[in-house]
Amino acid sequence: MLLIAPTGAGKTLAGFLPSLTELAARGRPKPGSAGQGLHTLYISPLKALAVDIERNLARPVDEMALPVRIETRTGDTPQSKRARQRLDPPDILLTTPEQVSLLIANGQAEGFFKNLRFVILDELHSLTASKRGHLLALALARLRALAPDLVTIGLSATVADPEELQRWLVAQRPGTTAEAGRITVEGGARPEISILETSERIPWSGHSARYAVPDIYEVIKRHRTTLLFVNTRSQAEMLFQELWRINDDSLPIALHHGSLDATQRRRVEAAMGRNELRAVVATSTLDLGIDWGDIDLVIHVGAPKGASRLAQRIGRANHRMDEPSRAILVPANRFEVMECQAAIDANYVGAQDTPSGGTGALDVLAQHVLGMAAAGPFSSDGLFAEVTSAEPYATLSRERFDKVVDFVATGGYALKSYDRYARIRKRDDGLWRISNPQVAQQYRLNIGTIVEAPMLNVRMASRRNGTVGRGGPVLGKVEEYFLETLAQGDTFLFSGKILRFEGIRENECLVSRAWDQDPKVPAYAGGKFPLSTYLAEGVRGMLADPARWGALPDQVSDWLRLQRDASLLPGHGELLIETFPRGSRHYLVAYPFEGRLAHQTLGMLLTRRLERAGARPLGFVATDYSLAVWGLEDLGAMIGSGRLALADLFDEDMLGDDLDAWLAESWLLKRTFRNCAVISGLIERRHPGKEKSGRQVTVSADLIYDVLRSHEPDHILLQATAADAASGLLDIQRLGAMLARIKGHLVHRRLDRISPLAVPIMLEIGREPVSGQAHDDILAEAADDLVAEAMGQA
Repeated sequence: MLLIAPTGAGKTLAGFLPSLTELAARGRPKPGSAGQGLHTLYISPLKALAVDIERNLARPVDEMALPVRIETRTGDTPQSKRARQRLDPPDILLTTPEQVSLLIANGQAEGFFKNLRFVILDELHSLTASKRGHLLALALARLRALAPDLVTIGLSATVADPEELQRWLVAQRPGTTAEAGRITVEGGARPEISILETSERIPWSGHSARYAVPDIYEVIKRHRTTLLFVNTRSQAEMLFQELWRINDDSLPIALHHGSLDATQRRRVEAAMGRNELRAVVATSTLDLGIDWGDIDLVIHVGAPKGASRLAQRIGRANHRMDEPSRAILVPANRFEVMECQAAIDANYVGAQDTPSGGTGALDVLAQHVLGMAAAGPFSSDGLFAEVTSAEPYATLSRERFDKVVDFVATGGYALKSYDRYARIRKRDDGLWRISNPQVAQQYRLNIGTIVEAPMLNVRMASRRNGTVGRGGPVLGKVEEYFLETLAQGDTFLFSGKILRFEGIRENECLVSRAWDQDPKVPAYAGGKFPLSTYLAEGVRGMLADPARWGALPDQVSDWLRLQRDASLLPGHGELLIETFPRGSRHYLVAYPFEGRLAHQTLGMLLTRRLERAGARPLGFVATDYSLAVWGLEDLGAMIGSGRLALADLFDEDMLGDDLDAWLAESWLLKRTFRNCAVISGLIERRHPGKEKSGRQVTVSADLIYDVLRSHEPDHILLQATAADAASGLLDIQRLGAMLARIKGHLVHRRLDRISPLAVPIMLEIGREPVSGQAHDDILAEAADDLVAEAMGQA
């Protein structure tokens, strides 16, 4: 059963009612008798949510004196308690997806789950849309096999595709499509959402929103408890420090995000429950279902990037149906103002843009196969039928399934001569079992699908006899997602220097000094979440309709009018491309509004095409909203003369050979492969009493990747790697849809100077990180110069 209800409607307690009714009727076991086993399994995406539900569920259970024992089991639960739970399970166990996978991989799983009656999946939309959801779907398929009378209940307030979730909740069978029942609860008070009113100038660029911190502080002072959401942990740290810097009233303000120690998170959660805090700065760790304290306002700092994400987060305020949730959005820059307004419009019409769960990942399936062998011997036929009953794997072919099993058994053709990759073996009776007990131990240590993105040292290379070595000093650390798109010879700005990318050796990025003062890839801008397709469409519609500009602050609507006078604003469905000179360079700026991942891929492919056309491109920069490419040739003149055809430049065929050639040169696939190798269990991060360093994991992955590319290019993990890159880091599907949408709708404006709309992305070019207020002052000063230039005043 899928229950869709507004935030504060009581859907979580409603989900537990069938369970509590049965447990009340069952009564307490007689003294001395064996326990009746686990009755209800509640699964949440967050450890904090499981703890919160325990607190909120315990009250009615105690008040009604129900014979029910409730416990939590998360990664923070002591090992002694987890061991005791396996022997003496509670009636209701509140847990997370990873713990479920651990429990079903235990040899006693059949006895532990044999009396299981209900599985309640809270915030179901967030559980399904990732590899984590794929692993949970496989675990749910095993639970149905262990407890055939199992009833699944899904709970969610933000659902874009109810039918997909209905299929996810029940077993699928070949040739048919099964769906769970659905109950939709309408109503609820309409939320009150506004954009922060400020007398400060809204920045043209940037993601910090520092300009608004004094206004945010004044809003906090006027409310009982304020929950402040940001999109990244670094933003959370920055905002928390900025608020404390001006906290002259000594208000109790706390910080909560996933990198903090569990003890500190629990301390914050407890203080929230006691209404002792005036404000909490948080990331997604608190945006799902939490009902702590007397929160009467949510402030979202930075654009929400998705309509569903905004609805989820603002629902934390006034967590009741009869009172409106109140929220204030704080855009970090002028484009984000339009995104925030689009999100508000989407919320008022009830629009949802939760991503689809997608097709089941093969590396996740490999992990599950190993877990099932750890639980006990299995037959290929039986496990295949079980796996394909899970909705993400319903279309999995038998051939591909057998390849995954063979991979777990041998590592694949290219690795089968190495005993270390032989993790399962086939018995004489045809059943598969683990090759030795250590395999099961290693599996339990390395379970899960979340792989943290590592940082790489940036080290100056030494050269001896033409060979690049690692003898130079370390300049600092850069996130690997930036470096993995570079090809040897690319230049970028770091630590005040223009550096030439020489390559990646183990966990270090080797660079040399470049003297041409033209970094090819100087910036990679954007927050953690890409702009959703729905909100991107909303922003494009807003740009094309001057009647809607009245809802925007004067600073932003005036900016759009300046753009209309100086160049033009794209019509609905059009792609505006502007070209203009500045200094010794020539720029091409496009405004697709398709999110930074699609723009990053588009920028890489466009520079390849421009190179072939003789435009001598130097680099590009991508944001959520636009893309700028620059070179030494006059791009506007080339387009005007026909030497460069925009229709050819933006043709869909760039996703063929150009994409393949770029991927072959970049490190992106190698880094994506490492994540797949870790999830599949081919490379183990953790060992008893120790953990592999990022360097060790990278070295192992690089060696295996090179072997497979050379000797088994159709290896199952290489297939998983390509699928991951296409759907995640590259956003190929979205880019392809955009290229198809704009065909025949390209609008070019050849300008003699920068346009007002191009000011934000021009500020991203050559940006060097500067901490504190100085950073914003420098950006504001540069923006003033660019705006004056755009208006012909400089």
